[in-house]
Amino acid sequence: MKCIKQNNITPLTVKSERSFFMDTLNRFSNRVHNDIKFRPDYPFDVISFLKQKGFLKKDSLIADIGSGTGISSELFLKEGNTVFGVEPSNEMRKAAERVLSGYTNFKSVDATAENTSLENNSVDLIVAGQAFHWFDKVKSKEEFKRILKPGGLVILMWNDRRTNTTQFLQSYEDFIKMFATDYLQVNHKNIDEKIINSFFTNDYQMESFLNYQYFDLEGLKGRTLSSSYMPAEGHKDFDFMMSVLKKIFTRFAEEGKVTIEYDTKLYYGKLK
Repeated sequence: MKCIKQNNITPLTVKSERSFFMDTLNRFSNRVHNDIKFRPDYPFDVISFLKQKGFLKKDSLIADIGSGTGISSELFLKEGNTVFGVEPSNEMRKAAERVLSGYTNFKSVDATAENTSLENNSVDLIVAGQAFHWFDKVKSKEEFKRILKPGGLVILMWNDRRTNTTQFLQSYEDFIKMFATDYLQVNHKNIDEKIINSFFTNDYQMESFLNYQYFDLEGLKGRTLSSSYMPAEGHKDFDFMMSVLKKIFTRFAEEGKVTIEYDTKLYYGKLK
């Protein structure tokens, strides 16, 4: 991955760059189970919108880059589209292959955003979720331009968790900031308008949809542990973290459930 020299920090060497890439993959390896069960899906409104705009057709070929356990891939597979799930993490990729084994139109690809191994001008639509945070933006953009058919579209899509619309969400955000290891560094909210503008060369549009998850206590624990920045079991703070989470749940649960609200955001455009 590319490292820009900034504030007198020495650029990564090839060796340390490779180590950073492996660390990026490894940080998700012990989250697969919780990722499958507790990460939010995308609302069907996304599909309705893409169809209405004429971007998605029955025969559209989709490349889901950084496809993880297949959450975004399944959205399009249900529509009958062929999806190439490009994922470099072995654990995540194998999980997607298991979860999506019933879809003959799912093609699992062991590759990266910067080198997808897909053919030139081969896909109609590229989708990238929160994995976009980890992409080398310059190299992946060139790769996307290579594999897209003329007129093809890129969609950056993720669930942006609301942090202040309810007292529970405010407390949950404070809880995450209290215990997270590197939340402020890896939070996809860091993908600001400047980064999006640069990637799309200032030519993109954005659409947003409401999305929700409802959790009992065990579900809330699983959702928390699905995030790579939260301490996993065995960490010195794990037990205390779980006790605080239980207190937050007990305070705000209604009929045994709490609600996590999201804005599902779509940034879409063509690459110049």
